[in-house]
Amino acid sequence: MYTLIDGNKTASEIKREIAGEVSEIRKTGGKIPHLAAILVGNNPSSETYVSNKVKDCREVGFESTLIRFDDKISESLLVEKIRELNLNDTIDGFIVQLPLPSHISEETVIEAIDPDKDADGFHPVNIGKMVIGIPGFLPATPYGIVELIKRYGIEISGLNCVVIGRSNIVGRPVSILLSRKGMDATVTVVHSRTRNIHEIIRTADIIVAAIGSPNFVKSDMVKEGAVVIDVGTTRIASPASKSGWKLAGDVDFNNVAPKCSFITPVPGGVGPMTRVSLLKNTLWAAKGRNR
Repeated sequence: MYTLIDGNKTASEIKREIAGEVSEIRKTGGKIPHLAAILVGNNPSSETYVSNKVKDCREVGFESTLIRFDDKISESLLVEKIRELNLNDTIDGFIVQLPLPSHISEETVIEAIDPDKDADGFHPVNIGKMVIGIPGFLPATPYGIVELIKRYGIEISGLNCVVIGRSNIVGRPVSILLSRKGMDATVTVVHSRTRNIHEIIRTADIIVAAIGSPNFVKSDMVKEGAVVIDVGTTRIASPASKSGWKLAGDVDFNNVAPKCSFITPVPGGVGPMTRVSLLKNTLWAAKGRNR
């Protein structure tokens, strides 16, 4: 029988811990953590995600700011606003919600963010710190995945981990975090060009599926007792739901779960941990300023 890795429950526990720390900061007259978000356009997924971030901030006692622009904003004006936030001492961390309109370079935007306020952990400086093990902001989703593994007491040292997907947001950074000292997994990254991908995945003790392909991981690709972390969140048509769509993960959950020792659901697995990781990054930044 598998154990369901409940991201909602774990995120709630972490938020209570953060709220306790914020309460202590308030008692001592320290600076209350402040997380800001820039939202360009009205992508439905982004709207939902950012509104949840605002709610999270309220729950833990953070200050929050939401800055909206229409999808016609120029890249130069967006970068100018980012530089204003870089210089705003009241804000400890901020994010620019991705994806951005096609006329704006995500790379340019990410590099414009002050690495010391990079709550998403995407800036090349923070990625470099992560690679060599220097403390810094960690990419939010990989950070959340590692936290889930730790809090569920899943021992991965020396085990074979296969990460499906090589994005700079999830695949590459999580492969680094899982192989660092203290986690010590032996990590293989597979992707769309990998030969014999199914055979490689079948060797995994831990699978992290972050390829963005609904139900890609089938039962015959998973060995008995594997730990499966599903990062996929693709909207697919669902006439039975009120909205007309539902979220689908990268793993065929119903058929894969019976073979697993641990598995995350979609939704309610990795997603809530991504949001709480933003809070942890922002709290870390605020603590530095309070010191």
